[in-house]
Amino acid sequence: MRTLTYITFISLSLLIFSGSQLITDQADEKEWIYLFNGENLDGWDIKIAGYELNDNFNNTFRVEDGLMKVSYNDYDEWNGELGHIFYEEPFSHYKLIVEYRFTGEQVPGGPNWGWRNNGIMMHSQPAETMGFNQNFPISVEMQLLGGDGEEERTNGNLYSPGTQVKINGELVTDNWVESDAGTYHGDQWVRAETVVLGDSLIQHILEGEVVLEYSKPRMGGGGVSGYDPVYKVDGTPITEGHIALQAESHPTHFRKIKLLKLKGCMNPDSPAYRSWYVVPAPDDCD
Repeated sequence: MRTLTYITFISLSLLIFSGSQLITDQADEKEWIYLFNGENLDGWDIKIAGYELNDNFNNTFRVEDGLMKVSYNDYDEWNGELGHIFYEEPFSHYKLIVEYRFTGEQVPGGPNWGWRNNGIMMHSQPAETMGFNQNFPISVEMQLLGGDGEEERTNGNLYSPGTQVKINGELVTDNWVESDAGTYHGDQWVRAETVVLGDSLIQHILEGEVVLEYSKPRMGGGGVSGYDPVYKVDGTPITEGHIALQAESHPTHFRKIKLLKLKGCMNPDSPAYRSWYVVPAPDDCD
């Protein structure tokens, strides 16, 4: 059974990635959901450790020049204000494209690991369920990391606060898994993508290359603190959730955040049919 499951997983993985560009080409632009509108933070919730929901301490998350920015211009010093900005609607099956860059200097007091560090949190708990001092949402994260121009620093890794996943059919109990990506130095814009199919498959993609994939995310393990135990029942499968971006002490810009749903009507006779759907939702055909 394990062999069959693994072969099915690999086949599905190849199908999704080989069709990744096709998905982009076939989908009319109006079918994409632009999570960030380029004008304001409408549709997003903010939770910063030590502050109430939607208290955007020191204007950490802001919109300037058509960009969503993680900014520390109004900080004198960082004192553990880990922040996350959550899109209000949860999703289960989708392709997400995020274009980002690191810029400027890390805020004074920021941790060493926070230098040129951000991330895309997927299948995240809702912002309103975060503990007052919670450090990270229970989720799976595609790390966005920058290099210093000299040392190697793998990008697109997995960090799994309060969650565990399977790779090649085996449960991974570590909270950090290295990707196959190289290092991205400087202030260059980087295109990060994820393909998420419920709990069947999650891919991390950088500049068109799959650098990591896994399946079966579930609650469990460490890597998260300050949470309400009601929202972390170990062993619970995670099949959907919110998308969040981070503020971990280094200025970051986002210029594009868009999503294409991959679950819907797969009946060609229905007006709701879309050729890029890979998971059926028969009720959507009505």
